[in-house]
Amino acid sequence: MSSPVQVHSEIDPLRRVIIHEPDSGISRVSPKRSHELLFDDIVYLPHMIQEHRIFRKVLEQFLGEDQVYETQQLLAEALGQDEETRETIIKWILDFEELPTSYLQQFSKYTDEKLAEVLISGYDLEEDYIYFDPIPNFIFTRDIAAVINDHVLITKAAKTARYRENFLTRCIFWAHPHFRGLKEEGKVINLNHVDQFPPSRRGEPICLEGGDVMILNQDYLLIGSSERTNEHTIHALKEVLFERNIVRNVVQIVIPPDRSFMHIDTIFTQIAAEHIVAYKPIVVDGLSSYVNVYRKSGAQAFYPSIQEFFHAEINSRISFIHSGSGLSPYQEREQWTDGCNLVAIKPGVALTYDRNPYTEKALLAHGYDILHAHQFLRDCETGQLNPESLQNTIITLPSNELSRARGGSHCMTCPILRG
Repeated sequence: MSSPVQVHSEIDPLRRVIIHEPDSGISRVSPKRSHELLFDDIVYLPHMIQEHRIFRKVLEQFLGEDQVYETQQLLAEALGQDEETRETIIKWILDFEELPTSYLQQFSKYTDEKLAEVLISGYDLEEDYIYFDPIPNFIFTRDIAAVINDHVLITKAAKTARYRENFLTRCIFWAHPHFRGLKEEGKVINLNHVDQFPPSRRGEPICLEGGDVMILNQDYLLIGSSERTNEHTIHALKEVLFERNIVRNVVQIVIPPDRSFMHIDTIFTQIAAEHIVAYKPIVVDGLSSYVNVYRKSGAQAFYPSIQEFFHAEINSRISFIHSGSGLSPYQEREQWTDGCNLVAIKPGVALTYDRNPYTEKALLAHGYDILHAHQFLRDCETGQLNPESLQNTIITLPSNELSRARGGSHCMTCPILRG
């Protein structure tokens, strides 16, 4: 049986992915609590769902419907394995959220599907009962886990508002039949395991989010040192990766610890072997940024900018396509609306939002076609377009509501199989 997970690259053909459709918890985020819940705006949920479903349909055209996994469905299937597994997960969540044991009886009455919905949204609509806070950032499945070659890394959020995302992800990978064999094979690295990943001697907690993780090839793993991922965690994880011979080089990408650049995938993403879409001030000019390379051999290297690292160690022919065409104020505006945050479906074909015109000009200048998702889907439905034949094309997604959550197509995907 082939491995359920395998990712060696940011750009190899995407075969299987985890996403999360915006759930009803998002509609419970108020302006007063949006900052606490790490959601930059309040959104209109029905339109947000419509936009996300277009995104999903585009993925399904390339991957097939059965290869686009939805977190709520995965959780329901994990809960449905057997009564013992279901009761264990319920007890875990009650303990994790410090809820009374009397809730065990209430949760036990729910179907698997209903329980999964409540555990994610935090709310029972029929009973009008709030159990937990919403986790609106769960739509950004990139952050909950990362596949590094044939291992799964379960991440640990930096902020309390996202802790339940990590917990539910652990439940899925522990109990779901697609993934439970990975733990038995020793191919799950769980950053929430406090004995294996304790705080530092100076009290620094473990925190690393998937938007700060990029696998470039079998030997090179990038990890951002950012607002959401700290240096202590990078070094602790590095030792485990080297000990297990998972990669040969761990590359620490230091960026400003700023909300605007919360992960490295907010300032650059690779879309082809020789093309990276990037925010010029940090990636090229090296503003408050530098790169440390740690090798399994014990050797180290330093680069004053991300661009210099890529040219020296990955591919000297890589071109950096600047968000906002590298012009102010457009580069700042379009980085803010995820102009650098693209997910590659295959080399030269990627998805992005439809609201960054100066970035589109830069992509056109580098030989890419721009195709809106609506047109793409119409052409696929009428047989005028075969997705497999598409080359050098950026598919733009409707984004009036999705973009207000501050995460793009790269953030909304957790690739688990490429190649």
